[in-house]
Amino acid sequence: MTQTRRDVHDVASERLRAIDQRYSTGRRKLVQILSSAVHPLVTTEITAAASDLPQSSVYRNLSVLEEAGVVVKVLTTGERSAFELAEDLKGHHHHLVCVDCGKVVDIDVPEDVERLLSDGVSPAIKDAGFTLIGHRLDLMGRCDQCSRSSRAANFSTTSVK
Repeated sequence: MTQTRRDVHDVASERLRAIDQRYSTGRRKLVQILSSAVHPLVTTEITAAASDLPQSSVYRNLSVLEEAGVVVKVLTTGERSAFELAEDLKGHHHHLVCVDCGKVVDIDVPEDVERLLSDGVSPAIKDAGFTLIGHRLDLMGRCDQCSRSSRAANFSTTSVK
């Protein structure tokens, strides 16, 4: 379950202190932006929401927040990344990732699917000598807008022949 905003800020402050970092006004603002977001945000969305922070400061602070375990990076397309609060702050969920535009959408899957996923990968985890501490499932595909654009592009190239 997602913690309250006050709890999120308390946890962020504690985790930053643990790595000898301050919970500065800029970092607090980034945590607030991410805690209010309905999906992981790419840096352009974050810098737009934190317009009073220089872009270099946003990148640097995201890196520190990631190091502290407050923020996690979700890879989208290529080297592009989106950011969200760590799972223990936001709640367990998975992602749909558009391979064309990089849009990331949070999804919840039914408990029986979670159980099937855990049970299904357990033998491979054991065989590899790993101890499972969690999982994240990113499903790749095309968002509705990119699917429509792709269909329109395919239609125009096939009808020009």
